[in-house]
Amino acid sequence: MTKFVIVSGGVMSGVGKGVASASIAKILQEYGYSVTLIKIDPYINSDAGTLRPTEHGEVWVTCDGGEIDQDLGTYERFINQAIPKKNSITTGQIYSAVIERERRGDYLGATVQFIPHITNEIVDRIYQAAQAYEIVVIEIGGTVGDYENGAYLYAIKNLCAKSPTQNIVHALVTYLPVPPHTGEMKTKPTQQAVRLLNQEGITPDFILCRSEQPIDDIRRQKIESFARIGLDGIIAAPDVTSVYHVPVNFEQEQLGQKILKTLGLAQKKLPNWDSWQNLANRIINTSLPKVKIAIVGKYLASGDFSLTDSYLSVKHALLHAGAHLGVYIDVAWLDAHDFEIGAGKIVGDLEKVLVEKFKNFDGILIPGGFGAQGVDGKLNVITYAREHQVPYLGICYGMQLAVIEYARNLCNLTDAHTTEVAPDTVHPVVDILPIQSDLIKAKGYGGTMRLGDYSAQVKLNSRVLELYQAAGRAEKLSTGEVIVTERHRHRYEINPSYISQIEQAGLVFSGVHVRADNTRLMEFIELPKHPFFVATQAHPEFNSRLESPAPLFIGFVQAACEFATKKLKD
Repeated sequence: MTKFVIVSGGVMSGVGKGVASASIAKILQEYGYSVTLIKIDPYINSDAGTLRPTEHGEVWVTCDGGEIDQDLGTYERFINQAIPKKNSITTGQIYSAVIERERRGDYLGATVQFIPHITNEIVDRIYQAAQAYEIVVIEIGGTVGDYENGAYLYAIKNLCAKSPTQNIVHALVTYLPVPPHTGEMKTKPTQQAVRLLNQEGITPDFILCRSEQPIDDIRRQKIESFARIGLDGIIAAPDVTSVYHVPVNFEQEQLGQKILKTLGLAQKKLPNWDSWQNLANRIINTSLPKVKIAIVGKYLASGDFSLTDSYLSVKHALLHAGAHLGVYIDVAWLDAHDFEIGAGKIVGDLEKVLVEKFKNFDGILIPGGFGAQGVDGKLNVITYAREHQVPYLGICYGMQLAVIEYARNLCNLTDAHTTEVAPDTVHPVVDILPIQSDLIKAKGYGGTMRLGDYSAQVKLNSRVLELYQAAGRAEKLSTGEVIVTERHRHRYEINPSYISQIEQAGLVFSGVHVRADNTRLMEFIELPKHPFFVATQAHPEFNSRLESPAPLFIGFVQAACEFATKKLKD
């Protein structure tokens, strides 16, 4: 029978439930168990596809095309295992499914109510996602005091009622603040979180105490007295420089063995954290050779604050590559708007501004995005990277803009653009293909994006193929063709009408996806005579793991290392 670990949060959101859940799953996996994770989000959106990145962080894309909360990305990076879209449960999905059944008459005239229909739908979806796994870790978004979490906590109680006592473990992630005016770690917020969870009929087996520094014995005893759980169940979860140290820290308190004991399970194998810890240590080791990477994006501003969660997976993919190559990755987040002429952004010589800004960087990366904002600034940066031989990696929109920049400056197509930004452009180098236009006319934008895994045929002797083969991620077919597979999230494509002209000017389209109707969609580009100028229509960051970095990021960071070494010699 499947066992469950339920992770809920108290006090406030954003204190690391996702990392805690992923760490628990990783630990149980290291003890030899098959594990998956489920994320419950109480928002009414059906998925994260329409959520603003600066409000909710990046949209994670699953292998089967789901647009999901970024926590699923954390899960996959920790357990090195693809998680399908059915493992994301939202309030929008639950109510939509129940209302659709009611409209079809599936309830045979019964009065459809919150209990049992909504709560049963939640439990059914949990069981569907749990099939074939020995242990399932379920993270409930938000906090136990949120009104919208009531349905999920009630459903979890139903899950408990249907399972023997030893089949479910409850872990509460809570925050212990240290107010500056007192200098003392406070347990009252944790006590309130426990009380709210108790009101739902749930008593935590473990309390993961998030704090700036490890919880001391006095605070442990206070929580023990109030929560009525043993000291062994109160686990320190202090701040760490790298999230990849969290499972190792939990294991110092034997959390894995304690959870297995509570579930009535024995360990199947002895965990070995040597490789994991070595890589995690490299991420924070500032004494290693330093590589400075500029990420030029637009989803950075949120009121008076600067957010980088919009590109969370990109940063982690860089860190993974750096750890394997033995270099320290120093990431700088640059706003593309700062490289635009006009509106007071750049006054004077554009070239001089770019040289001054990027002279200390070893590589430039432009991630995915949508819309017109920041496009001119990104195009200027791409020109700088190409002309000054700075290693460049373009992702999704970063590939489309690289093709536009090349068409403008080396193919004499000065008006080249994407119809996403300039619908009436004379040279629509990036455009919506006819089949997508037909879909839009028929039913709007839904269903017009390429989402999830797509394979690409890769050219022999290309830089892209070399990198994927070195990583063991290229598959040779019986036909002799070599393919690689990455996840996608985009609507616009490189216009086939311009491929030949652009290739004649020297840009290589080194990978192509061939549709069933023989339409060829460009997947990779590269400049052979450049130290590293590579871009992809895909999102390879979604397939990067601490123990298995994304091939393009390995190549990019390696080129940046060589660029940094060359600068020192010069």
